[in-house]
Amino acid sequence: MITLETSIVFIRMGNICRSPTAEGVFRHKARAAGLIERIAIDSAGTHNYHPGEPPDARSQHHALRRGYDLSDLRARALTEADIERFDWLIVMDGLNDSTVRSRMADVHQHKLRRLTEFCLRDAYKSVREVPDPYYGERADFERVLDLVEDGCDGLLAHLRETKAFG
Repeated sequence: MITLETSIVFIRMGNICRSPTAEGVFRHKARAAGLIERIAIDSAGTHNYHPGEPPDARSQHHALRRGYDLSDLRARALTEADIERFDWLIVMDGLNDSTVRSRMADVHQHKLRRLTEFCLRDAYKSVREVPDPYYGERADFERVLDLVEDGCDGLLAHLRETKAFG
């Protein structure tokens, strides 16, 4: 029997655009790599703005065009239990990095990382944040997916190195 080896929660303020996109993309990539049953994957928001709501329709549309189905995901707020339970707390930007960091005990600070820290492509290695597409246009949602895909590839590679996955 395979047991969970690590757990990840992707975090953004409202949990309706970037964080569920990252969750959906990472789930897809973990499944393709044969690791889906070894990694607990979730997303949450630093604020409880949209509890129980599905991801933004535009995020779902653009993700689905690339083969990522986000329709079963629902927004929820990050809890203190999440901070303790998850091995990796992956934020999309500096604001949420600061917000989550301020809620964490020192013993958990090492868990918090930005998704862009894991980007592999040269074009994204200097990017510090996954930008908010909410008030943007189609191209903004596509850019988010580009960054999230690259960051998720890098995170998966990092997990393979550190957790010795197949």
